Amino acid sequence: MEISRRNFFKISGAMAAASLADTSKGAQAATTPSISEEAFGCLVDTTLCVGCRKCEQACNTQHSLPKPVESFEEMTVLENERRMDETSYTVVNKYYPKNIGTLTWRTRPTFVKFQCMHCNDPSCVSACIVGALTKQPNGSVIYDAAKCIGCRYCMVACPFQVPAYEYDNALTPQVRKCTFCFETVKDGGLPACAQICPREVITFGKRSDLLKLARWKIKNNPGKYVDHIYGEHEVGGTSWLYLSSEPFETVGFPKLGTQAPPRLTEAIQHGLFQYFAAPVILYGVLGGIMGLTGYLKGAKEDLKSPTEEKGDTQ
Repeated sequence: MEISRRNFFKISGAMAAASLADTSKGAQAATTPSISEEAFGCLVDTTLCVGCRKCEQACNTQHSLPKPVESFEEMTVLENERRMDETSYTVVNKYYPKNIGTLTWRTRPTFVKFQCMHCNDPSCVSACIVGALTKQPNGSVIYDAAKCIGCRYCMVACPFQVPAYEYDNALTPQVRKCTFCFETVKDGGLPACAQICPREVITFGKRSDLLKLARWKIKNNPGKYVDHIYGEHEVGGTSWLYLSSEPFETVGFPKLGTQAPPRLTEAIQHGLFQYFAAPVILYGVLGGIMGLTGYLKGAKEDLKSPTEEKGDTQ
């Protein structure tokens, strides 16, 4: 295979343009995934919760989780703030009134149920390198233990610090978290926690309808609720939505931005690829062409001195 130097540079330029075009296209591809209007969610009205822990018990039974050391009727556990772990997919925490000068935020404790938020654009899904975590069209973020390699990147990525790992399980450890009772919901049922709640704190339905309900509650009870629906926009939106009578940061919720973390990290990655990977790819292609066409050998022969050429002919 022979090729002139002029044609060689033409081919090189064309390939460089193609490489840059592809990476530029990739950089623009980091857009927020669209959320189906049919996606489900839960609206939690914390002003109604009395901390009975029935949701914890129902979740424990539904998923055959280990029984807690203290029974679900023991209310003293609420005196210490808790987090979900590999044995508890949901927990209820108790927050006492906060006093600022003479102002009292509330007259009774606020009880808040926590679990996986099932984000619209989940950081855990984006971080998982083997696809063990996936976002389902109905809103659930589910886990496939057969694919998991135990890297635990999902635990680092989650802005709510939800996924837990079975460190005590030496042979077949898994990442554990709320499943949104995926199989039950898929068959037309309700999540166990929403089904058992005696105070109807948790409303299950289409996320779009829940947002309308939340706005209606706020509008018709201006002195009861903070004018904010937690989860509507936080980290790109979540399937679990919350109403509160107090600022959310005072009742256990992290203060987060509206941009989903995967959008930021992917933008950085694409930016790096745009300005770094393209030259690397280009140089690799050029090296391959040079090897195939004998360009390097020809260039070496062109650099020989007249003395070397004369010596070669003798």
